[in-house]
Amino acid sequence: MIPRPTSDELRRLLRLAVPVVLAQVSIMAMGVEDAMIVGRYSATALAGVAIGSVYLFTLSSIGFGLIMGLEPLIAQGVGAQEPDTVARAFQRGLAIVAGMGTLLTLACLPARNVLLHLGQPAAIADVAGPYLVIQSPSVYFVLLFMLLRTTLQARGVTRPILLSVLLANAVNVALSIALVFGRFGLPRMGPVGSGLASAIARAVMGFGLMAFAWPELRGLFALRRDSFAAAPLARVLAIGAPVAAQLVFELGIFSVVALVMGNLGPTAAAAHQIAINIASLTYMVPLGIGTAGSVLVGQAIGAGDAAAARRSAVAALALGIGFMVCSALTFLLIPRLIARAYTNDASTIALAARLIPIAGVFQVFDGTQVVSIGILRGSGDTRTPMIVNLVGYWFVGLPLSLWLARGLGLGPQGLWWGLVAGLAAVAIIVVTRLRVRMGGPLERVHVEGHPAPGG
Repeated sequence: MIPRPTSDELRRLLRLAVPVVLAQVSIMAMGVEDAMIVGRYSATALAGVAIGSVYLFTLSSIGFGLIMGLEPLIAQGVGAQEPDTVARAFQRGLAIVAGMGTLLTLACLPARNVLLHLGQPAAIADVAGPYLVIQSPSVYFVLLFMLLRTTLQARGVTRPILLSVLLANAVNVALSIALVFGRFGLPRMGPVGSGLASAIARAVMGFGLMAFAWPELRGLFALRRDSFAAAPLARVLAIGAPVAAQLVFELGIFSVVALVMGNLGPTAAAAHQIAINIASLTYMVPLGIGTAGSVLVGQAIGAGDAAAARRSAVAALALGIGFMVCSALTFLLIPRLIARAYTNDASTIALAARLIPIAGVFQVFDGTQVVSIGILRGSGDTRTPMIVNLVGYWFVGLPLSLWLARGLGLGPQGLWWGLVAGLAAVAIIVVTRLRVRMGGPLERVHVEGHPAPGG
């Protein structure tokens, strides 16, 4: 029998999910803003920024995953009312920010040559390379923001997150318009200006959140020597590594598809960027719901209330899938109107209008899997999503995408239908795993002298 959430539990989920979703949408809106602004500069600029963004976020996903591995530790520590556990997890997160921020920044520097070796046209690589170099230091700020956000969400504090993201969006829009087109006395920098604007906006986002939430965060910065003990830190990394791998598998498949689109020419790359951009924007809603579900499930497990954890899981899954069904209907009904919001190029609009309805079907499976993975993460299961993403995307989705696109000659639409099939496989398997996981015993994750669980 499926447990029915109480009205109080639904209210708790919504109280946490709504600001988290708004923050997620606002973060994604920065990418939408960049695409819309650069898209009016030129279709080639839009394609270059699209490929550059894919490169950056695929790399950054490694750091994101390691930090997301802290989520069950922090949420369960909050539920168990153990502030020392929360502080140690946070400080280990600072070590991850410093280490991964340096590695990922350096990895952005040779981007132009890497993209050329991957077969991208010189016109696209010449845009993406400088775009990435100028914003590479912003990886530190993004990782810091993510650590602060993860910690605050687990404690039920969301208002500072939303404020910092809204401020960053305002900075990004104003600077991007000014620097791309040379307004307000600033130089005309084209797509590189968009990269510089994004870098500055991310710094505002990270430091702004720290400033807005300092009363909540102050105590967490009082260093504890045992926070950096080798064995517990290694266990934290062992929990986060599968999350990082899962994100790499997930984002990697979209990176490969984006590269294939780039090989099909600027129009295909630009149209794909429009479809994936709007799909990614609506994806932020179930991602936020999944994050809220992860927090509530983690808190309930930390408090020893397995029944409440199961009810929170059901509430999050129902809310996430329901939203994505509504989103899919919108994609199916007004694809051309959505495409026109991004570009004036007629050929790009025509192709994007054929891809957006496919993205609508894609949405339903995407919402299902991301909420399920969030709930599994809150329970401490980080290995299952990694394995499922590897199988669903790389053994089902990618081969089918390439076969449909090239073998059957379906082009960009074939690539997208292959993604739909891979995502459907991921959703079905991960929901099955969630049912088994939540039906069994739910125990806390420990890193202090205990083996790290992974699922």
